[in-house]
Amino acid sequence: MTTHAPVAAAPTVTLANGVKMPMLGLGTWPMNDTQAADAVSNALGIGYRLIDTAENYGNEVGVGEGIRRSHVPRDQVFVTTKFNKRWHSVDGAKVACEASLKRLGLDYIDLLLIHWPNPDQDRYVDAFRGLVKLLDAGVVRAIGTSNFKPAHLQKLFDAGMVPHVNQIQLDPMHTRSDIVTIHQARGIVTEAWSPLGRDSALLKTPVIVDISNRIGRTEAQVVLRWHVQQGIIPTPKSSAATRQAENLRVFDFTLTAADMAAISALDRPDPKMMDADVFGH
Repeated sequence: MTTHAPVAAAPTVTLANGVKMPMLGLGTWPMNDTQAADAVSNALGIGYRLIDTAENYGNEVGVGEGIRRSHVPRDQVFVTTKFNKRWHSVDGAKVACEASLKRLGLDYIDLLLIHWPNPDQDRYVDAFRGLVKLLDAGVVRAIGTSNFKPAHLQKLFDAGMVPHVNQIQLDPMHTRSDIVTIHQARGIVTEAWSPLGRDSALLKTPVIVDISNRIGRTEAQVVLRWHVQQGIIPTPKSSAATRQAENLRVFDFTLTAADMAAISALDRPDPKMMDADVFGH
């Protein structure tokens, strides 16, 4: 049950095929089914309309339960899921989609993504061809990729295909400008996972803390506003109702150009960041 007053729903961005996608969503990794059902139900009750899950998270059943429990009409909920490398083929994408639909208890998926490129097996182009077929069949409303680097995207472009969305690790310490520039040139929407960083370091930086104190917003709200003000869709994970509500309240203020620049200046190399050329599932 929702324990907080509803928040105004996030505005939407229009994908290249005309589908409207909410500008902020709820991430669900690493929740289990029970946690996901509770978090999703509450988030939808508060005003969230974008829910992000994946085959590999092991919580699609819980996400589907949370959607049903919320009683929010299906056509008002934007559901994203992703499939693993074992399904990287034209037919495999269909099998993965059907399995996710069954686990979610839904009859269509709003956005289906290839979770990792896994270039070592070099089958992601065929997997994307499978996504195109699913899109044409109306089983999915939009298609995309996750964790694709410039070289991976280029192979899709060379094959005449462009994802609607590429979901990547992105935050002020990892601005990923090389990929974002390509997205902007190709009309690809950038979606960020771990938008608040993978630990607490980002939210404790003096730049973020100072802006937070000056404008009377939480550190997380400052960082999420940095994302959405650039047209990047963040999907922060939170199972706490209070935090969920705070994270959604980022569309009623604006950061100055100086603040945006100061936050972006936190970008730095990170040798520990997962490399999609060698990591993937």
